[in-house]
Amino acid sequence: MRKGLLLVSVFSGMAAAAQTAATDTVPVRTLEEVVVRGEKPQVRGEDGVMTVDLPAIVRDKPVTNILEALGYLPGVTDNNGMIGLAGASGVTIILNGELTEMPVENLYQLLYATPVDRLKKVEIMYSAPAQYHVEGAVVNVILKTPAPLDGLQGQVRAGYNQAHYASFGTGFAATYAVKDWTFDLTYGLSRSKTWGNEETRSNHLLDGSRIMIEDNMRRVSRNWSNTIFASASWKTLKVIYNGQIVSDAENRSLSSGTFGDFTNDYSYVSPPEYHNIAVRYKAPFGMTAGGDYTRYSENRRQSLSKDGIPVLESSNRQCIDKWRVYVDQEHTLGKWQLNYGAEYQHSADHSSQDYSFGAIPGFRDVLRENVASGYVGIRRSFDWGLSFNASAKEEYFHSAYRSDWHFIPQLGITYYRTPTSIFQMNVTALRVYPSYWELHGGTNHINDYSSVTGNPALKPYIDYSAQASYILHQKYVATLYFQYGDKATVQLPYQSPEGLNLIFQTINTNYKRTAGLNLYAPFRGGDIWEGTATVNIYNQREKADRFHDISFDNRKWVFYGSLNNTVRFGRNSPVSFTVGIAWLSPSLQGIADLSAIWKIDAGIKWQFGNKRCCELDVKADDIFNRWSPTMTINSAGQDYRMKVRDMTRNLKLTFVWRFNGFKPRETEIDTSRFGTGK
Repeated sequence: MRKGLLLVSVFSGMAAAAQTAATDTVPVRTLEEVVVRGEKPQVRGEDGVMTVDLPAIVRDKPVTNILEALGYLPGVTDNNGMIGLAGASGVTIILNGELTEMPVENLYQLLYATPVDRLKKVEIMYSAPAQYHVEGAVVNVILKTPAPLDGLQGQVRAGYNQAHYASFGTGFAATYAVKDWTFDLTYGLSRSKTWGNEETRSNHLLDGSRIMIEDNMRRVSRNWSNTIFASASWKTLKVIYNGQIVSDAENRSLSSGTFGDFTNDYSYVSPPEYHNIAVRYKAPFGMTAGGDYTRYSENRRQSLSKDGIPVLESSNRQCIDKWRVYVDQEHTLGKWQLNYGAEYQHSADHSSQDYSFGAIPGFRDVLRENVASGYVGIRRSFDWGLSFNASAKEEYFHSAYRSDWHFIPQLGITYYRTPTSIFQMNVTALRVYPSYWELHGGTNHINDYSSVTGNPALKPYIDYSAQASYILHQKYVATLYFQYGDKATVQLPYQSPEGLNLIFQTINTNYKRTAGLNLYAPFRGGDIWEGTATVNIYNQREKADRFHDISFDNRKWVFYGSLNNTVRFGRNSPVSFTVGIAWLSPSLQGIADLSAIWKIDAGIKWQFGNKRCCELDVKADDIFNRWSPTMTINSAGQDYRMKVRDMTRNLKLTFVWRFNGFKPRETEIDTSRFGTGK
């Protein structure tokens, strides 16, 4: 609900030598060795797609996994591990052009377990063509493909993270290819324990009088997480499994303030589980067909007590079955490429909430959704430098609450006359769905005063966006962007005029609009120093005529800037140092204003062993623990302040051992709709 932005860079080079001789009539002259050194292009463009050489960018950074590496992409922001894209309301991460169903938390766990050595390149698409079956902005992670001559390749990793509490994890990844078969396996095991703190002051207006309610809440959570990704390919047939099982999970919040001392314990009757299996086949005549099945289950129990006396107990259950099938066809008609296809999705969400005592009604509900869509697209490249892709998609959505049609256009254009100047433009629309749990209307109580309430009336909203980018010398990027979220959603606290109740509920607003300019500039000083500067200036406006029983129209100019530096002792030095600083000016979220935040990061990377097969990374994030904002609401009779004091400062130590010249693998994103903790 609250956080910021980020970015980074790098280089590469090549050499040549020459000498000349003379004829019999000209004196012989021997030239000294001539070395021509240039930079390998970091960013290329075609069909509205930015292709980024990310492995080169993060080569000397203290980065061991793909999740951390994505934060160094032009325009991409890494906010404490949450990936965003400047100029886009949301971003979906896919693997090798293939989308899989996965909650965000599970996906990030998989990305964290996947070695950065697997990367080949990354594509940034502000408007993904319909053939990807993803709406809006996409980061497509492309991995190296193992060959039979490579043999078994792999990597073993062990890490330790010290924040308020210590966490640790380990994992391995391996690939193997033989004849027409390719196998891929990634496994991660982590033990995490986190701490957070929120201080709130609510000056509640009730019956014409103000009542000050203060609260100090500490949150502690812990769990064991097992993440696995496995795939097997035979020629053009591929089967993928990915899943996560979370065990020994427990969340506790301790709240003390005006209404007394509260203890809120969340335990799990059974481990939350996520399983997904996907099949994909590509025919020699241009057809691709596939499907996948997802199952997610969670059974969480809540116990709330006041001054040691039980207040209420509840059980929250969710079981989701979701499957989808799709077929795509592509034809080459001269210099034109035509593609079209269809997709069908069905999901059944069985959820319930029961209270053991407390005289609070629960619910038992089955939410079924069906989504059918079809699209047609074209692609063309002209000799004079223009290339584009365009698609039109029609989608039908049906549930017990509503049925409607939605038209989704997409256009990506690149003008590439010379490598010096590349122009790109993207236009698209994105449909954003609420979480399943919110649609059931259940209530999660924090204490006697605060609660999180669902909203069965919540509607999906449409986000329209347009971006115009200029790429200079294949490394400097300027992006001018505009976003408009029609009926965009927001979750914020609301002081009820009917009683002393603070309600957190997601609602639809009139709109959310953002317009801005993002600048990305890498630079270097020989073989010793390189850096990246990022600037993002944008104007926010969020408007709602009906936020519960009040209205708001909030707007603000926001500035984000970051500077990241990498220093090493020489061109082939095994040791490199990084230092980064970032600052975000005051911003807004709905009716709320957020304070400025800043941070300083530092890290050391040491590569050693035979052919540098071993690596040790030490990284300190947010050294001064200042990357948490203060939220203030002071409008339309609402008077509320929340100071977030989460432990964002942490020290990470990671050791990596690679064997047999380890190379290839990676994954996808999707706005998570799973979970009972919304």
